[in-house]
Amino acid sequence: MHDRHALTARIAGLGTCLPDKILTNKDFERMVDTSDEWIVSRTGIRERHVVSEGESVATIAVEAGKRAMADAGVEPEEIELLVLATATVEQPIPATSAIIQPALGIKNATCFDIAAACSGFLYAMHVARQFIITGEVKTAMVIGAETLSRYTDYTDRATCILFGDGAGAAVLQAAPAGEGILRSALHTDGTYADFIQMPGGGSKYPPNVKEHIDARLPFIKMRGNETFKVAVRSITEVCQEVLAGAGVAADKVDLFIPHQANLRIIAAVGERLGLPPEKTYLNLEHVGNTSSASIPLAMREAIDRGVLKRGDLVLLAAFGGGLTWEDRLRLSWPGQPVRGDGERPRGEVPRGAGRVRPRRRRARRVPL
Repeated sequence: MHDRHALTARIAGLGTCLPDKILTNKDFERMVDTSDEWIVSRTGIRERHVVSEGESVATIAVEAGKRAMADAGVEPEEIELLVLATATVEQPIPATSAIIQPALGIKNATCFDIAAACSGFLYAMHVARQFIITGEVKTAMVIGAETLSRYTDYTDRATCILFGDGAGAAVLQAAPAGEGILRSALHTDGTYADFIQMPGGGSKYPPNVKEHIDARLPFIKMRGNETFKVAVRSITEVCQEVLAGAGVAADKVDLFIPHQANLRIIAAVGERLGLPPEKTYLNLEHVGNTSSASIPLAMREAIDRGVLKRGDLVLLAAFGGGLTWEDRLRLSWPGQPVRGDGERPRGEVPRGAGRVRPRRRRARRVPL
């Protein structure tokens, strides 16, 4: 998909939310046959945030959305469109975007969900951008929110170590071509659908059948080795496609922010693109794989740390179940950093493991 328009979209504001509860690699050593050294060497992940009792994908999405509006300096009534990307819906009916609309106060917004797994946030941005380009809306909100811990099989050491929960939101507004989002490309290949999947919970294997639960079908399953190979190749090719389409050499990119899935995938892609490690932003060490929330979480953190600055040329790339992948080249936005105002959600860690990281206080461990 190519971009030849006089108008584009820019990110006017970003907001994020991470649950307080943290599950560390040491916690997993007591849950499955694994070790901190093994997890770090194969994924780069040391800890991940998880929701607690009383929290859900809706609660963290609302918090991220409110912070994005505050960062953009817009009122809820100005939001005309909400596209929510999630693989972990609040409930099958109605759409999660409709559920969170009242809490966000965006009464004038058309709301719908999309499902593109880890590519979801960039897919949602692409959809919202089309509404802006055509003049249908002036201000849109995109949210990527996940509670993957609710669908993680904590007896499967190959997958349970990977996933964390979180939400990231962006407010998009119109911008002249040459600013904001410069180029994007989306791809899907359903022949790899079984590489990353949750087979149970739908119409084929309904969640109300005991045999399906006993077979652990309503949990995330992955073919890790096969996924790794396709991910490296696909992300590399789509990044090259976008850079070539925009007429930009890789060495002109100021910052590469990939989906934070696996350190080895990210390193392999960076090497193939000729991007030095110092130009690649990483935060998966302390958040894990948060699927559609991954890229906005990384962007917000990069801004707050002064790594991502106004006018930077940023390359965003994601890969997820479907299989889906997307790449986006954009100039950074003029929004001001969010300083994390407001209380974080609170509650108990799933499976009785993990620890709490209270704000401005030393973390305490919850007994197993």
